[in-house]
Amino acid sequence: MTLALGIDPGTATTGYGFVRIARDGSLDAVKFGVITTPKESTASARLEMLYSQLNDLLKQNHPDTAAVEKLFFQRNITTAIAVGQARGVVLLSLQQAGLEVFEYTPNEVKQAVAGYGSADKRQVQEMVRTLLLLPEIPKPDDAADALAIAITHLHTKRY
Repeated sequence: MTLALGIDPGTATTGYGFVRIARDGSLDAVKFGVITTPKESTASARLEMLYSQLNDLLKQNHPDTAAVEKLFFQRNITTAIAVGQARGVVLLSLQQAGLEVFEYTPNEVKQAVAGYGSADKRQVQEMVRTLLLLPEIPKPDDAADALAIAITHLHTKRY
């Protein structure tokens, strides 16, 4: 059974989702949530908190593989820079944990999970709930996005 970690990076909120694929091909959400950092903290302190909390999650859950959402062009350059910094911390942490890291664009995630590269957020979240047999859509949105990234990776890796 393969345990994949999906990560939706951000400085304020980073979503994570651990998804296991069983021998019969079914998917199971093992653990999901968000790493949050206080906005009153400095950028460097927030990145350190992200790094530390992600390392704790890696030590507790021992994933076999990891996938991260690729940074896509954003109109707000300040947000894009902050997300890029968070991605760097995430990639460093995963590399130090000895994990091979895969990256997927938002459209690749939508295509893999909802079957349509232009699916809206609600469609993707509903498919995450359905594929993982969850009673409700995972909250917050960043956690649902991270689970979608893990599902994308497990589906892509199969083929």
